[in-house]
Amino acid sequence: MTSDLVAALRPLLTAEASAEAHASGAEASDLEQAVWLRLLEHLEADGPPPDPHRWLRSAVRSEARRTRRIRRDERPYATEPAVAAEQEPEQLALSAARHRALREAVRRLPGRCPRLLEALLSPRDLTYREIAGELGISQGSLGPERSRCLGCLRRLLAPEVAAR
Repeated sequence: MTSDLVAALRPLLTAEASAEAHASGAEASDLEQAVWLRLLEHLEADGPPPDPHRWLRSAVRSEARRTRRIRRDERPYATEPAVAAEQEPEQLALSAARHRALREAVRRLPGRCPRLLEALLSPRDLTYREIAGELGISQGSLGPERSRCLGCLRRLLAPEVAAR
């Protein structure tokens, strides 16, 4: 049943994602991946939608709006945040402890998350293409997978942050 639904929706999803991608500033493959994930979640929770084609069009538009909102609200730094040239030893020790705690939490994540986040945190400053090649996954799936991994990391660190 699910494979029939996926096969029936694939051409429509490709067309809809391609049409919405440019206006949202996202890659069409990222939109497709996000909608496939939403469909799987929907199938798990509620079963197949009554009108799959209508549901899919709505889901693509919703993901495109979400992507536009994120791009509008999140701004990259114009420059790297300033690092004090001479930090106090106490600050250096606290910073090192935070980095260790982060690395330990990343190692406790499930699945491919530890490898993905280690690649993203790498001082080599790898591109998505290099990370995808290193991990053996498609470049289009890195964004959604990164989001899932960061969500897991947030949930994992929430009790530790709250305790402080």
